[in-house]
Amino acid sequence: MECTYGAKVGDKTLTIQTGKVAKQASGSVTVQCEETIVLVTVVSTDQEREVDFLPLSVEYQEKIYSAGRIPGNYFRREIGRPSEKETLTARMIDRPIRPLFPKGYNSEIQVIGTVLSMDRENDPDVLAMVGASAALEISDIPFDGPIAAVRVARKNGQLIANPTINECEGSDINIIVAGSKTGVVMVEGGGDIVSEADMLEAVFFGHDAMQPIIELQEKLKNDAGVEKREFNPPEKDSDLASKIESMGPALIQEALSIKDKLARYKALKKIRTDMIDKLGEAYEDRKKEIYEIFSDLKNKISREFILTKGQRIGDRRFDEVRPITCETGNLPRAHGSGLFTRGETQVLGVLTLGSGQDEQRVETLNGEEFRKFMLHYNFPPYSVGETKRLSGPSRRDVGHGALATRAIEKVLPEKEAFDYTIRLVSEVLESNGSSSMGTVCSGILALMDGGVPIKAPVSGIAMGLVQDGDNVVILSDILGDEDHFGDMDFKVAGTKEGITAFQMDIKIKELSREIMEKALEQARTGRLHILDKMLESLKEPRAEISPHAPKVISININPEKIRDIIGPGGKMIRSIQTETNTRVEVDDSGLVKVSALSQEEGDAAINRIQELAPEAKLGEVYEGTVVRITDFGAFVQIMPGLDGLCHISQLAHHHVKKVTDVIKEGEKVKVKVLEITRDGKIRLSRKVLLEKNNGSEHKQNNS
Repeated sequence: MECTYGAKVGDKTLTIQTGKVAKQASGSVTVQCEETIVLVTVVSTDQEREVDFLPLSVEYQEKIYSAGRIPGNYFRREIGRPSEKETLTARMIDRPIRPLFPKGYNSEIQVIGTVLSMDRENDPDVLAMVGASAALEISDIPFDGPIAAVRVARKNGQLIANPTINECEGSDINIIVAGSKTGVVMVEGGGDIVSEADMLEAVFFGHDAMQPIIELQEKLKNDAGVEKREFNPPEKDSDLASKIESMGPALIQEALSIKDKLARYKALKKIRTDMIDKLGEAYEDRKKEIYEIFSDLKNKISREFILTKGQRIGDRRFDEVRPITCETGNLPRAHGSGLFTRGETQVLGVLTLGSGQDEQRVETLNGEEFRKFMLHYNFPPYSVGETKRLSGPSRRDVGHGALATRAIEKVLPEKEAFDYTIRLVSEVLESNGSSSMGTVCSGILALMDGGVPIKAPVSGIAMGLVQDGDNVVILSDILGDEDHFGDMDFKVAGTKEGITAFQMDIKIKELSREIMEKALEQARTGRLHILDKMLESLKEPRAEISPHAPKVISININPEKIRDIIGPGGKMIRSIQTETNTRVEVDDSGLVKVSALSQEEGDAAINRIQELAPEAKLGEVYEGTVVRITDFGAFVQIMPGLDGLCHISQLAHHHVKKVTDVIKEGEKVKVKVLEITRDGKIRLSRKVLLEKNNGSEHKQNNS
């Protein structure tokens, strides 16, 4: 059945249509805002998989044709590996819907969002998130929705729901909020050092703005939805569960009090192994089931510890941050480095500075973008004591790197003040909770160690939540285990003055404003504590950049001289770079930047460029050669390849009838630069260097 519904979000209409295309999917919709259209399909197989997790995969693909362009790569087609934007959007679709499938559902589910049309004004990512919920709602797949999503920006003090791409530029808040009818389920984004109160206001402004989309999906489900397939969660063997629960609680409680992660895991593993031995051969082939029951029991005890006894793993207070140590300058050849250790999470941040040619070129639906700041997050298997094949960055790696990028980029200096391409690499050396926030802290330390003049230092913290009805506990600086059994993963980064990055995911149905407000305030206290610890190791950026960093020297030349610098087929610029061991960039405006490993090499390249494109200075005096005489003046060569006009009126104090009465071609003459026009023409004067004396003129000895 073909259905189309629309709802007003902000000042634009969002439309959802179903029943027209991709009808063999379990559910399919197109979501449209103005001329941006996204197709979202969902399919779930009939077969059940023998897995202990939800087999959900989410894909998001941006077709370049949607923006009326041909891909710029060699193959001229969308390549197989998703872009960073596609990966991050797929994660944002996944995170709010994953908790809404019934526990134990193990038939494979695939969600695919495809951008069909993009008007370069309305970002398709939020439309894809809405489409995933709508397609699941009308399908036969069990799903406890609907949810909706909106982007919220604040510009000139005004909050905007689903702003255009242009409206997002220059905004001081830019977040994506996902939620249900009664609460918020996910937040992703950042701010330009904004207060907790302002961020909270933006989140719930977004929650209010999404309500028409929730109502729209309810109408759509009522008219076009199909009956949900029957699903009965697998029942656990209550007799086996009772036996395990009678054996383990006291031992598990004792093991959970061990602070060291590996020692705690070893103790818990021994308890589980001893249980299997006590159960005997009758349960030998049911290890997987025993593992699941044991894991559930461990999580239950952990939560009860917190909710009823006020005790968390390692006996920390709920608002206590683990011990922190910070070091800088660990790597002698890097341009900056910082080692940040918080409890059993340790991250090494490494800074590399480069020239403009090192900027990252990214192809997007809006065209090419050039990024002067890159942050790459690496999570090797040894950081958690595992062995695993090393491969390219995972979705998690890309997501954590993007979060840290948002946290740091707001405090980087403007290009005019620091004309370098900046690359930060995060090497996670140990992990037991929030390596992404450790990445923020180590990255800031590396920037400061490298002499990058950041506007303010940034720190970050991960928060958790355990809730049972009205009993709510918020945890600061959560461990990996607390993230696993808890109900929320809530990351906040910012300066002393405010927030720069914000990410929240929950496993429960929704989160109230009161809980989020309390969590933000507790996060602020913890974040400032971490920042103080960081500044104990290095209070401010070093005064000088590393001696191993490239030297960037800039000069301006006459744009007409650019061809002389480049030479036929680039021959001249390649020669300069080879002979001086530098990299030379020439802008159409005449700005020339030289990147060199030493000041001497940089100066050598600048000298070569100035020889090819000499520049006069206003007010300077030069001794030049008269190279051409005209009726209106003389052209004087003040440098090789650089001439200026000395008008007949500027030759002498007295009236000159004929130029050759005063000077001749080939004569040496001192002149002063009076003016350099926009198009590079030079006006010279000879007479300002002469003085009258009893009606006669003579040259001054001093200019």
